[in-house]
Amino acid sequence: MKINPILIILFSTILFWSCGDDGTSEGKEKKLKGSVVSDGSYKEKHRPQLHFSPPEKWMNDPNGMVYYKGEYHLFYQYHPESTVWGPMHWGHAVSKDLVHWENLPIALYPDELGLIFSGSAVIDKNNSSGFKDGDEDVMVAIFTHHNMDMEKAGESDLFQTQSIAYSNDRGRTWTKYEGNPVIKNPGIRDFRDPKVFWHEESQKWVMVLASLDRVRIYTSPDLKEWEPTSEFGANWGSHGGVWECPDLFPMDVNGNPMDQKWMMIVSIGSGGPNGGSATQYFIGDFDGERFTLDKGFENSLTSAGAFVPVGEVFDDFERLLFKTWKREGNAFKLGPAKGTLKGQRDVTGFTGKKLVNSFNKGDAPKGKLISKAFTIQKNFINFQIGGGNHPGKECMNLIIADTIAATATGDDSENLIWTHWDVSEFVGQEARLEIVDDWSEGWGHIMVDQIMFADEGAKSKVENAVWLDYGKDNYAGVTWSNVPASDGRRLFIGWMSNWQYANLVPTENWRSSMTLPRELELVRSKDGLRVLTHPIYEMKELRKEDAVEISPRTITSVINALADIRMDTPLVELMLDLKVDENAQGGILVHNDDMSEKIEIGYDDKEKVIYVDRSQAGEVDFSDRFAAEKHTAPFDANKKSIKLHILIDVSSVEVFAADGKVVLTEIFFPNKEFSKVSFFSREGSSTVKGDAWMLDPIW
Repeated sequence: MKINPILIILFSTILFWSCGDDGTSEGKEKKLKGSVVSDGSYKEKHRPQLHFSPPEKWMNDPNGMVYYKGEYHLFYQYHPESTVWGPMHWGHAVSKDLVHWENLPIALYPDELGLIFSGSAVIDKNNSSGFKDGDEDVMVAIFTHHNMDMEKAGESDLFQTQSIAYSNDRGRTWTKYEGNPVIKNPGIRDFRDPKVFWHEESQKWVMVLASLDRVRIYTSPDLKEWEPTSEFGANWGSHGGVWECPDLFPMDVNGNPMDQKWMMIVSIGSGGPNGGSATQYFIGDFDGERFTLDKGFENSLTSAGAFVPVGEVFDDFERLLFKTWKREGNAFKLGPAKGTLKGQRDVTGFTGKKLVNSFNKGDAPKGKLISKAFTIQKNFINFQIGGGNHPGKECMNLIIADTIAATATGDDSENLIWTHWDVSEFVGQEARLEIVDDWSEGWGHIMVDQIMFADEGAKSKVENAVWLDYGKDNYAGVTWSNVPASDGRRLFIGWMSNWQYANLVPTENWRSSMTLPRELELVRSKDGLRVLTHPIYEMKELRKEDAVEISPRTITSVINALADIRMDTPLVELMLDLKVDENAQGGILVHNDDMSEKIEIGYDDKEKVIYVDRSQAGEVDFSDRFAAEKHTAPFDANKKSIKLHILIDVSSVEVFAADGKVVLTEIFFPNKEFSKVSFFSREGSSTVKGDAWMLDPIW
């Protein structure tokens, strides 16, 4: 499609926002006590001014979110000695309004049972656990112990267990239960992230627990003795990555307490709608022991099986040795692997009993397999591939005349999927294949199986999911427990990053922040039961003054002169009505003075998507998966205007479109804080109106 020059209407701003020593010793705990203390600045380059971020060092998943006596507690995965992932602790902060945060000392430290992975917290009002000692209700944390030494040894998959700790002083100090773990590992490598709630009807505690490719449900009378009751999800939703961080809670449909459904949230580390980490949800019913999908919601999850046309098998890797392949390096054993290798998560999706698998003694080894030469006689080469997503480093290449004619890589997943190369233009030419492992860090392995020549291209299984957020940067989110009935909201927060690049983003003193807290609302729509997401209303308290009105205007191929609207803060909130012509694109640009760096938020009527494009938003070269393409969410405006609620921080944008039906959360890293907002149209015109507010920082 031919792209016309971008036409803009400026309303300028000084804008906006712009798990050697594993830490388990008592000595380390004493050394780190109280170490998470902000110096009060929070002014470093890229430091969020509207979002919670740790004073220093590494943070990921939100944990233990609970309300008690006027305080919203936010615990989080925390590594206090580095800005990359490492031995996990529980960091801690509290807020009275979900906007302004007070940092508290580290809550939970690693111990002899392992690192402190993700989990939840509850208020045991009836003292069912017997832990209460004093006037305060006892707060109980439920978390995963991860034994890193056991995992590294590779002798057992029992290194994740569930444990509890309790506090009698409003979460300020904690005692771990002497009977830990309360749930032992049944032999499942990925067995973690317990979310617990009290089920009034059955008078029991309920736990939802991520278990590889499904959620397991347990019940308990006292938080100490647990019984398994059911499982959900092996055949529903997306399994592009291991399931993590589940949540389960009731919601009133359209605010009607007589029409109640249950929502289950599940995150996946890879396989999201725009690549990498993402969060899906399910709507159904819960009887205290079993979650069942709503029949109407099932229609949104109907999957299509893989399409594998009949063809000539080049190699199915069912032999003992790689006889017809030349082996280089030490990433590959002498022959195909019998599925999962020592220390590896369960490998799925391959054909037969064996496959190519370079997880030989872990991710560190490098190597290559080179096939015998062959003549291309069919139009397609079909194959299964999985493992790391590192183009050019973890891949299979088609080599013709010593040149890479086609290449494929994994998706940071141990599940192999079908894919193909269209090689019709190379029919009659001599070629060879090479399977490459040239990456020694995370996801430093490649898996390949069932290489075939055929007249049609193979297609992978389609697993439909309903996504809570289409953006790249909202993961592992869960909801607060014990929110007063007088409030009535279901309040959510997520980790604002993506495992594809979280350890690489260009911040120095700290890494990662949380999304803005959000309210979830369940409604019946033309698509069935759907969740709407809104920024919490408390964010309005940050508005500095009355709104700046953006009067109705048409954006065309002619630059419309407009006096700049000066803003005295880099933090901005926009509420817009945007209507885009048929087959046109329109939206806003957030940019610096000369537009050499910008982030684009828009609607493409031809493609029927709302999108965010951060490919020119500053520093992007730290990862080839950060901004390779624009990130989209399917939406058909049907020739009507779209309501856009946009909040922009120094280094992030959160887009709530169509009253919260479509959400995109994206981080970015401009070399200089953006200073202007402009409107644009391409291939036609658009109209826009709305309001803008300058916002105060939270720190």
